[in-house]
Amino acid sequence: MTQLSPSAQKIQNLLNELGYDYVVIEHAESTRTAQEAAERAGCELGQIVKSLIFKGGESGKPILVLTSGANRVDEKRISGYAGEPIVRADADFVRAATGFAIGGVPPIGHAQNMETYLDEDFLQYQTIWAAAGTPNAIFELKTGDLQTMTNGKTARVK
Repeated sequence: MTQLSPSAQKIQNLLNELGYDYVVIEHAESTRTAQEAAERAGCELGQIVKSLIFKGGESGKPILVLTSGANRVDEKRISGYAGEPIVRADADFVRAATGFAIGGVPPIGHAQNMETYLDEDFLQYQTIWAAAGTPNAIFELKTGDLQTMTNGKTARVK
């Protein structure tokens, strides 16, 4: 087994610390997009966890939406959940809030705590795949564990 990059190793270590035996896989090819990740994982597009960071329009706080790779987030709906307008976060804000670059943001291990919403569409799958800290690293997990490890609210996000 090849050595993981520092960011991917950080997620592997965190998974181990949390008591999960999930394995981070770092690919030579990109997993930056949901389609690329699904191809590498050999799964349906809907089984890919997209970690999208939004910024509260009034509070400036980070808001994490974990959505199915097959879905597009309804920003008005998320604004309603958050109780304020939201805007898409830029790359600098994403890195400051999570500690990771866009394209490799995992669902856990962020620099800041943040309000988190989970796509209800994940419930149709036994397992899903999430980014693991780099645009080439992913890990498979049981769908129910995503809620446990993120403390996210399951919601309709599309």
